[in-house]
Amino acid sequence: MATKGFVVYLITGFSLAVLLSVYFINKHSINGGYAHPQKLLLSFPANSSGSDPKVWPDLKFNWRIVLATIIGFLGSACGTVGGVGGGGIFVPMLTLIVGFDTKSAAAISKCMIMGASASSVWYNLRVPHPCREVPIIDYDLALLFQPMLMLGITLGVSLSVVFPYWLITILIIVLFLGTSSRSFFKGIEMWKEETNLKKALAEQQKTYVNSHGELLIDTVYEPLIPKEEKTVLQIVRGNFNVKRILVLMLVWISFLLLQVFKNNLKACTPLYWLLNLLQLPVALAVFVYECVKLYKESKKRRKAGNPESICEAAIEWTGTNLAFCAVCGILGGTVGGLLGSGGGFILGPLLLEIGVIPQVASATATFVMMFSSSLSVVEFYLLKRFPIPYALYLMTVSILAGFWGQFFIRKLITILKRASIVVFILSGVIFASALTMGKLKSCSL
Repeated sequence: MATKGFVVYLITGFSLAVLLSVYFINKHSINGGYAHPQKLLLSFPANSSGSDPKVWPDLKFNWRIVLATIIGFLGSACGTVGGVGGGGIFVPMLTLIVGFDTKSAAAISKCMIMGASASSVWYNLRVPHPCREVPIIDYDLALLFQPMLMLGITLGVSLSVVFPYWLITILIIVLFLGTSSRSFFKGIEMWKEETNLKKALAEQQKTYVNSHGELLIDTVYEPLIPKEEKTVLQIVRGNFNVKRILVLMLVWISFLLLQVFKNNLKACTPLYWLLNLLQLPVALAVFVYECVKLYKESKKRRKAGNPESICEAAIEWTGTNLAFCAVCGILGGTVGGLLGSGGGFILGPLLLEIGVIPQVASATATFVMMFSSSLSVVEFYLLKRFPIPYALYLMTVSILAGFWGQFFIRKLITILKRASIVVFILSGVIFASALTMGKLKSCSL
């Protein structure tokens, strides 16, 4: 029920935004018409006038670049750990502090997200699953959400041309406040469960009685057969699923080619819309294949009385739940297209809602974001939407932050034995994004 309520909140906010945009369009049509877009770019929406000239500051050592480096490092470290990327922090930072225009800021933000996610994925491939002998990245969920996420990004980009800038900002702030608060309460629930579990384990280990009836206090027993320690290479092999990665790469290349061809065409021509529509069968083919697989396997296990989940999500893969995941994937992508992020602000909290443990949710969301953000970076590069020196510098900062962020947080989880730390970081990053987006909105007025 909590998950459905969370999604109802998101859909209600999105529907309200659509109704307001229709009112906005009708009002402007009556007052003199509404201009058609010339290009649909994977970028942060410009202001309502549709004109946003390039503003590229020089890369030189000053207080702005120092502050941007610190914020970028912390935002990338926390964003990748939480599985949300950090686009809601990077875009306002690049606009308000460094001085970029919003579209260029969104392009550089994508570079930072790509760098941080790539280094985090590389780190996660070297980390075993905390509970089971399976990959820490859930490839089933990645294949389920990634196609819908890319479709949603395309829709979000189109809506970014239609929606006025103030409406996009308000919509994103409302969504961010909802997802951050829900994630925060989820973290509190997990913290309480972890506390109870630690107390129960402490009581269990406190007192033992041997076969002679003698009371043993604080006895620690070593297992008769020690658990075999895996090498890093063995862990990487276990986490690396070549077949699934090749399928995701195929979807990535297909979307990239369609976007590149589309950007070389005049907007709103028949061929332009045809290329737009061709994205639908590509995404649906992968999504339906994964849906059929999850549905059949889940049904087979239920009939056999096997309670074990087919993947990390603690839900039954019925037709309703699969449709629910499709809607959430498209919604997450739409927000990503409007904001210029990878859609992790919806995907991260959603994975937690359907029962994925925090470490796996973070690794899977980051893996998915690596594909969606890299797609945008390649297209932005072809469109020359960002300065190479700035992008390389900030991407290097994000690569280092993504690795060390994962390293320190996982060490902290191991020491404290509290995976809920990931959920609190996720909630904090989303809430900080809502605040910075609000600041960006107030400065643009």
